[in-house]
Amino acid sequence: MKYASAEDRLNPVPPEGADETTLGGYTAVHGRATAFQGMDGEPYTAGIETDASDDPDHPFAGYLVFIRWAQTGTAIMGHLETGDLVVAATEDEARAALEALPLREVRALLDEAIARKRAQADA
Repeated sequence: MKYASAEDRLNPVPPEGADETTLGGYTAVHGRATAFQGMDGEPYTAGIETDASDDPDHPFAGYLVFIRWAQTGTAIMGHLETGDLVVAATEDEARAALEALPLREVRALLDEAIARKRAQADA
């Protein structure tokens, strides 16, 4: 991430063509993680994670982690994860695929994760 100066760390200089309607573009434009209110009314931020996959042709898998914050935003209260959303030949390719996700899709994935957690609690 580039900044105009050390004094301007909260206002990054977005790369040309950054699309703030995508997960990666939002971070590039605004200099912070995307935040959502989940279907449970709680605040979450979204992060990209990668891990090794079981596929030798695509050894990297990517998924999202949603950090649930206290209503005051001062403490982490828990987290949710998606399953693997992408597999790729390199970690950078996996990250790029997740960075390209539209924010509306990321929000839908958050709500799916919340619903899945609720169903497991009710089982």
